[in-house]
Amino acid sequence: MIRSSGVRVRVPASTANLGPGFDTLGMALSLYSWVEMKPAASTVFHLYGDNLEGLPQDKSNLVYIVAQSVFAEAGVDIPELEISMYSDIPLTRGLGSSASAIVGALYAANALIGSPLSASKLLDMAVALEHHPDNVGASLYGGIITAVWDGVHADILRIEPPEQLEVLVAIPEFQLSTSKAREVLPKQVSLSDAVYNVGHTSILTAALAMGRLDLISAAMRDRLHQPYRAPLVPGMMQILEEASQHGALGTALSGAGPTLLALVDGQAGKREQLEGFLIEVLKSHDISARTLWLKPCTYGAQELTMDNDSSLLDYVRGEVKA
Repeated sequence: MIRSSGVRVRVPASTANLGPGFDTLGMALSLYSWVEMKPAASTVFHLYGDNLEGLPQDKSNLVYIVAQSVFAEAGVDIPELEISMYSDIPLTRGLGSSASAIVGALYAANALIGSPLSASKLLDMAVALEHHPDNVGASLYGGIITAVWDGVHADILRIEPPEQLEVLVAIPEFQLSTSKAREVLPKQVSLSDAVYNVGHTSILTAALAMGRLDLISAAMRDRLHQPYRAPLVPGMMQILEEASQHGALGTALSGAGPTLLALVDGQAGKREQLEGFLIEVLKSHDISARTLWLKPCTYGAQELTMDNDSSLLDYVRGEVKA
């Protein structure tokens, strides 16, 4: 069943790793992208918002390509699409912009043809494109996820975020590609560093599942990727080492960066002190950054009511105001 009137979906941003959980831990965040998709006589794109500037507006667009992979998997032929997109998620900043686009395309295309593919199948298709399950898993399922990928199938567990957990992100005004951030990582690590991260990831996962915010600071320490990526984000190591003195439960590089993330107990105060600390450290290294206070998003990709009388841009503006 092809829904000729089209579909509209919303997908949350995400942060990956949370320190030690390299390529295995992710969390959805209250920052969103929207995708609208419908059959058309010829393919056309409507891209709204500064965060989508410069993206292709033809069939080389990732969203179109991913949608066609869903149709092929389901044995459906819809070669021409009208695709509208809006995103509040900055590109290549470590907040899952590519993952949200992939999940949005998969979810919208599947809904457009009556949802024949399961969420598990969509996840496997997403991970095959993204090559690790943390960002796409969080955007698809919401909350906090821990996942493993064997090259064919991803197994995932979802954790409900503690109610008082809040997230402060500092987003530098420069981009950092995932590929560049991976190039600096060593091909081999010592046994002691591997054991260190396994232990800290295990404690962090258990602490988040049990709401033990008091354990987060020690649990978020990492030896596998952040020390090697630190030169790419000047001031990062000072923030990781000292932010807990200014009100953070724990801090991490968000995904491949350059965004830095602090987990915060929303009932503990010190919001202004922590925010000022992050901005001042980055400023001392001549890095301009904007900060956002976010919450863990407890839901993943969602289909929204389709209103053909208003554009996606009008819909988003109304939703944000509400």
